[in-house]
Amino acid sequence: MDSDVAEALDAYVRARGQRLLRTAYLLTGGDRLLAEDLVQNALASALVSWRRLRDVADMDAYMHTALVHARSRWWSRRWHGEVPSERLPDVATPNETDQVDGTTDIVVALRELPPRQRAAVVLRYFEDLTEVQTAAVLGCSVGTVKSQTARGLDKLRVALGPGSAPGGQDDDPAPHDPPAPAASSRRRQ
Repeated sequence: MDSDVAEALDAYVRARGQRLLRTAYLLTGGDRLLAEDLVQNALASALVSWRRLRDVADMDAYMHTALVHARSRWWSRRWHGEVPSERLPDVATPNETDQVDGTTDIVVALRELPPRQRAAVVLRYFEDLTEVQTAAVLGCSVGTVKSQTARGLDKLRVALGPGSAPGGQDDDPAPHDPPAPAASSRRRQ
Protein backbone atom coordinates (compact mmCIF):
# COMPACT_ATOMS: atom_id res chain seq x y z
CA MET A 1 0.00 0.00 0.00
CA ASP A 2 1.44 3.35 -0.93
CA SER A 3 1.84 6.00 1.76
CA ASP A 4 -0.51 8.53 0.08
CA VAL A 5 -3.37 6.02 0.18
CA ALA A 6 -2.56 5.09 3.78
CA GLU A 7 -2.52 8.75 4.85
CA ALA A 8 -5.75 9.53 3.01
CA LEU A 9 -7.53 6.52 4.49
CA ASP A 10 -6.22 7.35 7.96
CA ALA A 11 -7.51 10.93 7.63
CA TYR A 12 -10.88 9.67 6.44
CA VAL A 13 -11.19 7.26 9.37
CA ARG A 14 -10.24 9.99 11.86
CA ALA A 15 -12.86 12.32 10.37
CA ARG A 16 -15.66 9.82 9.80
CA GLY A 17 -14.87 6.77 11.92
CA GLN A 18 -17.31 7.45 14.77
CA ARG A 19 -20.12 8.21 12.33
CA LEU A 20 -19.43 4.97 10.44
CA LEU A 21 -19.45 3.05 13.72
CA ARG A 22 -22.74 4.67 14.74
CA THR A 23 -24.31 3.77 11.39
CA ALA A 24 -23.09 0.17 11.64
CA TYR A 25 -24.29 0.00 15.26
CA LEU A 26 -27.78 1.06 14.22
CA LEU A 27 -27.77 -1.28 11.21
CA THR A 28 -26.95 -4.22 13.50
CA GLY A 29 -29.63 -3.32 16.01
CA GLY A 30 -27.16 -2.38 18.72
CA ASP A 31 -24.45 -5.03 18.43
CA ARG A 32 -21.25 -3.05 18.99
CA LEU A 33 -18.84 -5.90 18.22
CA LEU A 34 -20.58 -6.74 14.97
CA ALA A 35 -20.68 -3.02 14.12
CA GLU A 36 -16.91 -2.80 14.58
CA ASP A 37 -16.46 -5.85 12.33
CA LEU A 38 -18.70 -4.33 9.65
CA VAL A 39 -16.74 -1.07 9.68
CA GLN A 40 -13.46 -2.96 9.48
CA ASN A 41 -14.70 -5.04 6.52
CA ALA A 42 -16.05 -1.96 4.76
CA LEU A 43 -12.75 -0.11 5.24
CA ALA A 44 -10.80 -3.10 3.91
CA SER A 45 -13.04 -3.09 0.86
CA ALA A 46 -12.60 0.67 0.47
CA LEU A 47 -8.84 0.31 0.55
CA VAL A 48 -8.98 -1.78 -2.62
CA SER A 49 -11.18 0.81 -4.35
CA TRP A 50 -9.55 3.92 -2.89
CA ARG A 51 -8.08 5.31 -6.13
CA ARG A 52 -11.49 5.16 -7.87
CA LEU A 53 -13.13 7.25 -5.18
CA ARG A 54 -12.70 10.88 -6.11
CA ASP A 55 -13.87 12.77 -3.04
CA VAL A 56 -15.37 12.41 0.41
CA ALA A 57 -18.94 12.26 -0.95
CA ASP A 58 -17.96 9.28 -3.13
CA MET A 59 -16.25 7.67 -0.15
CA ASP A 60 -19.26 8.24 2.12
CA ALA A 61 -21.61 6.69 -0.46
CA TYR A 62 -19.21 3.78 -0.94
CA MET A 63 -18.95 3.19 2.81
CA HIS A 64 -22.73 3.28 3.34
CA THR A 65 -23.16 0.71 0.59
CA ALA A 66 -20.32 -1.42 1.95
CA LEU A 67 -21.81 -1.37 5.46
CA VAL A 68 -25.27 -2.39 4.24
CA HIS A 69 -23.82 -5.18 2.08
CA ALA A 70 -21.54 -6.39 4.88
CA ARG A 71 -24.56 -6.50 7.22
CA SER A 72 -26.55 -8.49 4.63
CA ARG A 73 -23.67 -10.94 4.11
CA TRP A 74 -23.28 -11.42 7.85
CA TRP A 75 -27.00 -12.05 8.29
CA SER A 76 -27.10 -14.69 5.55
CA ARG A 77 -23.92 -16.46 6.76
CA ARG A 78 -24.44 -16.45 10.50
CA TRP A 79 -24.32 -19.78 12.23
CA HIS A 80 -26.98 -20.61 14.78
CA GLY A 81 -25.36 -23.67 16.33
CA GLU A 82 -22.90 -22.19 18.81
CA VAL A 83 -24.05 -21.95 22.41
CA PRO A 84 -21.64 -20.40 24.92
CA SER A 85 -20.93 -22.62 27.91
CA GLU A 86 -20.34 -19.70 30.24
CA ARG A 87 -20.71 -15.92 30.16
CA LEU A 88 -17.63 -13.81 30.72
CA PRO A 89 -18.10 -10.50 32.49
CA ASP A 90 -18.14 -7.44 30.27
CA VAL A 91 -15.56 -4.82 31.14
CA ALA A 92 -16.99 -1.31 30.93
CA THR A 93 -15.26 0.90 28.40
CA PRO A 94 -16.29 4.24 26.92
CA ASN A 95 -18.75 3.50 24.16
CA GLU A 96 -19.20 6.14 21.48
CA THR A 97 -22.27 4.34 20.18
CA ASP A 98 -24.10 5.34 23.37
CA GLN A 99 -24.11 8.85 21.94
CA VAL A 100 -26.81 7.89 19.42
CA ASP A 101 -29.83 10.22 19.64
CA GLY A 102 -32.65 8.53 21.52
CA THR A 103 -30.11 6.15 23.11
CA THR A 104 -31.19 2.65 23.93
CA ASP A 105 -34.95 2.93 23.31
CA ILE A 106 -34.45 3.66 19.63
CA VAL A 107 -31.78 0.97 19.31
CA VAL A 108 -34.08 -1.63 20.86
CA ALA A 109 -36.93 -0.55 18.58
CA LEU A 110 -34.64 -0.58 15.52
CA ARG A 111 -33.55 -4.11 16.40
CA GLU A 112 -37.15 -5.27 15.97
CA LEU A 113 -37.39 -3.96 12.39
CA PRO A 114 -36.63 -6.24 9.44
CA PRO A 115 -33.13 -5.52 8.06
CA ARG A 116 -34.30 -3.63 4.93
CA GLN A 117 -36.63 -1.37 6.92
CA ARG A 118 -33.91 -0.78 9.51
CA ALA A 119 -31.39 0.12 6.80
CA ALA A 120 -33.84 2.50 5.10
CA VAL A 121 -34.67 4.29 8.36
CA VAL A 122 -31.04 4.50 9.50
CA LEU A 123 -29.80 5.84 6.17
CA ARG A 124 -32.67 8.33 5.77
CA TYR A 125 -32.96 9.67 9.32
CA PHE A 126 -29.63 9.05 11.02
CA GLU A 127 -27.36 9.55 8.01
CA ASP A 128 -29.60 12.17 6.36
CA LEU A 129 -29.37 10.58 2.93
CA THR A 130 -31.96 11.51 0.33
CA GLU A 131 -34.37 8.91 -1.00
CA VAL A 132 -32.32 8.71 -4.21
CA GLN A 133 -29.05 8.23 -2.29
CA THR A 134 -30.65 5.62 -0.04
CA ALA A 135 -32.00 3.75 -3.08
CA ALA A 136 -28.50 3.72 -4.58
CA VAL A 137 -26.98 2.38 -1.35
CA LEU A 138 -29.64 -0.31 -0.95
CA GLY A 139 -29.72 -1.19 -4.65
CA CYS A 140 -33.47 -0.69 -4.99
CA SER A 141 -35.97 1.80 -6.39
CA VAL A 142 -36.92 5.08 -4.74
CA GLY A 143 -40.45 3.69 -4.31
CA THR A 144 -39.06 0.77 -2.33
CA VAL A 145 -37.12 3.18 -0.11
CA LYS A 146 -40.30 5.17 0.50
CA SER A 147 -42.36 2.09 1.38
CA GLN A 148 -39.65 0.49 3.55
CA THR A 149 -39.09 3.80 5.37
CA ALA A 150 -42.83 4.35 5.91
CA ARG A 151 -43.32 0.82 7.24
CA GLY A 152 -40.29 1.12 9.49
CA LEU A 153 -41.43 4.48 10.88
CA ASP A 154 -44.92 3.10 11.51
CA LYS A 155 -43.43 0.23 13.53
CA LEU A 156 -41.13 2.61 15.42
CA ARG A 157 -44.07 4.88 16.29
CA VAL A 158 -45.93 1.90 17.72
CA ALA A 159 -42.86 0.78 19.69
CA LEU A 160 -41.79 4.22 20.91
CA GLY A 161 -45.06 6.13 21.06
CA PRO A 162 -46.28 9.00 18.88
CA GLY A 163 -43.69 11.64 18.03
CA SER A 164 -40.78 9.50 19.20
CA ALA A 165 -39.79 7.88 15.91
CA PRO A 166 -37.32 9.59 13.58
CA GLY A 167 -39.22 12.13 11.55
CA GLY A 168 -41.13 13.04 14.74
CA GLN A 169 -44.55 13.40 13.17
CA ASP A 170 -47.66 12.69 15.18
CA ASP A 171 -50.78 11.54 13.43
CA ASP A 172 -52.94 13.16 16.10
CA PRO A 173 -53.16 16.92 16.62
CA ALA A 174 -51.67 18.32 19.80
CA PRO A 175 -54.17 18.41 22.70
CA HIS A 176 -53.95 22.20 22.94
CA ASP A 177 -54.86 22.78 19.28
CA PRO A 178 -58.36 24.23 18.92
CA PRO A 179 -60.81 22.20 16.87
CA ALA A 180 -61.27 23.26 13.26
CA PRO A 181 -64.25 25.59 12.81
CA ALA A 182 -67.39 23.90 11.53
CA ALA A 183 -68.54 24.93 8.09
CA SER A 184 -71.58 27.16 8.18
CA SER A 185 -74.72 25.65 6.71
CA ARG A 186 -76.20 29.05 5.82
CA ARG A 187 -75.35 30.69 2.55
CA ARG A 188 -74.84 34.40 2.31
CA GLN A 189 -77.10 36.20 -0.08
